[in-house]
Amino acid sequence: MLQPDAALLRALLPFPRLIPALRDAFAAGATVPLRHTHHIGEAGQPGAGISLLMPAWDDAGFYGVKIVNIFEGNAAHGLPGLHSTYMLYDARTGAPLAMFDGNEITSRRTAAAAALAADYLARPDARSLLVVGAGRVGSLVAPAMAAVRQLERIAIWNRDTAAAARCAQAWRDQGLPAAVADDLEAAVREADIVSCATLATTPIIRGEWLAAGSHLDLIGSFTPRMTEADPACFANASVWVDTDEAPAKAGDLINAFAAGCLSPEALRGNLTDLARGTRGGRESADERTVFKGVGTALEDLASARLAYQQLIASPR
Repeated sequence: MLQPDAALLRALLPFPRLIPALRDAFAAGATVPLRHTHHIGEAGQPGAGISLLMPAWDDAGFYGVKIVNIFEGNAAHGLPGLHSTYMLYDARTGAPLAMFDGNEITSRRTAAAAALAADYLARPDARSLLVVGAGRVGSLVAPAMAAVRQLERIAIWNRDTAAAARCAQAWRDQGLPAAVADDLEAAVREADIVSCATLATTPIIRGEWLAAGSHLDLIGSFTPRMTEADPACFANASVWVDTDEAPAKAGDLINAFAAGCLSPEALRGNLTDLARGTRGGRESADERTVFKGVGTALEDLASARLAYQQLIASPR
């Protein structure tokens, strides 16, 4: 069984390869059961945690399971609150093929899915990007978006300006034209693409800030109590999701439904529709688009499969 370290895994999943792999995976489809949630110990008690199991398998003969363990009390032990692993198997025999760092799989596929959506929904001439959030996923958004658009200006905003500065410097080291945004509203108004990758529970982005023809990408929040954009962001916009589970999981959408700014019936479609070409993406230069992603095990499986195939093609 192969077990590459995190650094090698990152090298195996460059965005110019990962984004097309996700496109192909959404077009082909996979079996993705609902995730399993297990509570370990009693909630609120020391040592209690939650374990999430996210399985998926495809017709190409691959079966994978991501296990995410969330233990909020780990800070007291000097440990991260979340640990994740990904196991890839042969779907025809059950034989284990590889074990991957689940955090790397998750963060890279999340940024790649955002870029895949932007390739369909952002204007072809989009040149400016604002990233909101400088965490694990946020730090990957600019390189991912740069794989689908010729970006001439990249700004990053984060509540911790030092973290934003470190992220901007890392992007400049990669040859990207990045700088820190001090004024969030002004940065949103100037951006062709606004990408949010935060764990916010109150809205950060206001609808009145978004320019005509802009694309809003929301990939940070993934539970009903989390939200990055106020309901007005969805009014008079073409709204797309990654999967049909998003309306029940995403606080952004739930709040927009409750406020009357969006209805479930008004959702334009999902990434499968776009990848298969059964529904068109952006229809005009002035159209304002929104993509809300909550993540899916299909993306994890596609990423793990790509990494494995490259490992066996070029043993290291």
